[in-house]
Amino acid sequence: MYTLSRKRTKNPKILQWDGEHLGDWATVLENSDVLINLTGKSVDCRYTETNKTLIMESRTLSTSVLGEAVLQCKNPPKVWLNASTSTIYSHSLDTPNTEESETPAHTFSEQVAKAWEESFFSSKTPKTRKVAMRISIVLGRDGGALTPLKNITKFGLGGTQGAGNQMISWVHEDDLRRAIDFCITNDTISGPINIVAPNPVRNAYFMKTLRKTMRMPIGLPAMRWMLAIGTFLLGTEAELVLKSRFVHPGVLREKGFTFHYPKLEDALKDLI
Repeated sequence: MYTLSRKRTKNPKILQWDGEHLGDWATVLENSDVLINLTGKSVDCRYTETNKTLIMESRTLSTSVLGEAVLQCKNPPKVWLNASTSTIYSHSLDTPNTEESETPAHTFSEQVAKAWEESFFSSKTPKTRKVAMRISIVLGRDGGALTPLKNITKFGLGGTQGAGNQMISWVHEDDLRRAIDFCITNDTISGPINIVAPNPVRNAYFMKTLRKTMRMPIGLPAMRWMLAIGTFLLGTEAELVLKSRFVHPGVLREKGFTFHYPKLEDALKDLI
């Protein structure tokens, strides 16, 4: 297995690239089984014009140059899994989104997701099956979205955020890994795939369940204006908390994938 990294190392299995241009790294794609691309600047930042450009280009340019590299191969990767995001769907409080739902791209986050997938599917790779992984909020043991939520809950601040009716589509990190493997080995899967647990919940319920799991009886709520101030001071955007992501794993369920952690209570109990 080879890893592409912007950092220079002495490890022969870690190859340097800039995420924009072809280089010697492209030769390792020849005769390979799987290409997985997770490249992209974190969206956990302020949406300044500089950061917006980096967020967009780090995704679209890296995906485009990988497409060029795949096309140059005589024996290209059998399957290419490219990261995408469930944020591609519109803010929805009551109607679940599946892979068949429209992706109108009104907000910046939706525009990034749309452009990301367009750069992925625009390159014609007849010998390589392609899967765009529309990943939701990943709940993991170390780092990721759960860590800051645990921290604020520990100090009694884990109450409802905003109106609390926004939907949270999530996935346990173990199910994410298993879903990726499922997409690799199941050659009938292609196109966009929602990698989300089958039971999304509202923000108020998510925070209540997190408090219960952590045995914290107190959870002060954060109104929208409080979130605006708090996220500004933390150097991030309130949209990451306030957008309603109501997404179902239509294709995964149709293809027979079984989630080990379909319910939030079980996922949090395992992780905490």
